[in-house]
Amino acid sequence: MSISYDIIILGSGPAGFSCAMQSAKFNKSVLIVEADPENLGGTWINTGTVPSKALRETARNIYTYTSQFGQYENKKPYERFKMRDLLKYKERVLENENSSIKKDLIKNNVHTARGYGKIVEPNLVEITDHLGNSRKVQGKFILVSTGSRPTAPSNFTVDHKVVFDANSILNLDHIPRRLVIVGGNIQALEFATIFAALGTNVTVLNEQGEYLPFIDAEIKEEFDRIIYDMRISIHNNVEIQGVNSNKLRNCTEVRYNASENNGELKVLETEVVLHFGSRKPNTEKLGLESVGVETDEDGYIIVNEYYKTSNESIYACGDVVGFPSLASASFTQGRLASCDMFEIPSRDSSPNIPFGIYTIPEIAAIGLTEEEAIEAGHNVTIGRTKYDRLTKADIAKSRDGLLKLVFDTDTFRLLGIHIVGDNATELIHLGQSVLFYGGDIRYFISNVINYPTYTEAYRIAAFNGVNKVYKSGVGYDQILE
Repeated sequence: MSISYDIIILGSGPAGFSCAMQSAKFNKSVLIVEADPENLGGTWINTGTVPSKALRETARNIYTYTSQFGQYENKKPYERFKMRDLLKYKERVLENENSSIKKDLIKNNVHTARGYGKIVEPNLVEITDHLGNSRKVQGKFILVSTGSRPTAPSNFTVDHKVVFDANSILNLDHIPRRLVIVGGNIQALEFATIFAALGTNVTVLNEQGEYLPFIDAEIKEEFDRIIYDMRISIHNNVEIQGVNSNKLRNCTEVRYNASENNGELKVLETEVVLHFGSRKPNTEKLGLESVGVETDEDGYIIVNEYYKTSNESIYACGDVVGFPSLASASFTQGRLASCDMFEIPSRDSSPNIPFGIYTIPEIAAIGLTEEEAIEAGHNVTIGRTKYDRLTKADIAKSRDGLLKLVFDTDTFRLLGIHIVGDNATELIHLGQSVLFYGGDIRYFISNVINYPTYTEAYRIAAFNGVNKVYKSGVGYDQILE
């Protein structure tokens, strides 16, 4: 006779972990099935979000120090620091995070099983461990949160020695002097700035027409200037022809056609290549078709607003449902799915989801861009401030950056916030709160903001926007009433 649970969760990433914790708080019996034989947390903790951000933090600290004092030492960071030492910090962070997730699950009486889960009936999961042994477990509900994986390149091989992917780059044994990144997604730009901060000469070959096309145009322009100063070269709309070893010159060559030169064949010499392909959901071999769970043409599971699939007892969250594929969003998705399963009322989340890009410096945004606000019919005014206006940024020697407020001229209602600069991913949440409650930019003027802080950028940008409205003929008494 099989064991029965209220919910069986396939995958222990942010969506699965969040759903497990919320369900446990509802006094439900929970089983997490995890394919990794050693670690919990999936890509989130072990190979993606957490380790890459740990490496980023180390690189940012080195970059800050080098920017302030490095000119007196005449040495590149890769001449002063060893990659193995930088990665020790990452390993300590991973050890702490793995320990933390295990403690949370144990404390909340969440059971775990190691192996591969397959849905054989709407309420039945077959678990096959790494020795080939199988058993079946019943669940009133099933959550699929098995994540995604990077696709392999079509015309060269990732050997994890010279050509790396997002996972294996975190085990690199040295800081390369030259790096070519193939791809133009968020991770590609994050790693480009991480290695540039360590002194590496970085070139990004982006096969798309542009990189990060969804961010506000003015923020993109500021970021372009910043990465130019970091000596990062980006070539868009290229076609990769291959990656080969040149033993005579003791280097690796990346061959590509450049549209900016009428398709001329170019060859880049490099030490290391880092490939970022598209992501593919881990939805094969789960038995979804046999239980009527619908997927789209790319394999992503189709769900409703509460993450229920076309089968009443099966839910799906995280990367397997596609956009936005953010750990932050996945935590909320898992909670909402649990609430819907067990008919517990939940406060619906705002459709405005903040995004954070952990480049050096960071990029963050929420709400409408300037272009989107105009297209939506708003009478738009912009309030902005550069970081070089902030005393805090001057003290911290982080004067590159821009905070931009998009608001309705007639009502002063805040429509969007866009930031590039240090602490952008933290700063965005103040704007998020004002946006959620339908507030206007005068909030940042009417309330005291600590000085000196990066948050003061909101006050300066709000005054900048209000002054533009004043100059257009609206009296100050009307503006601040």
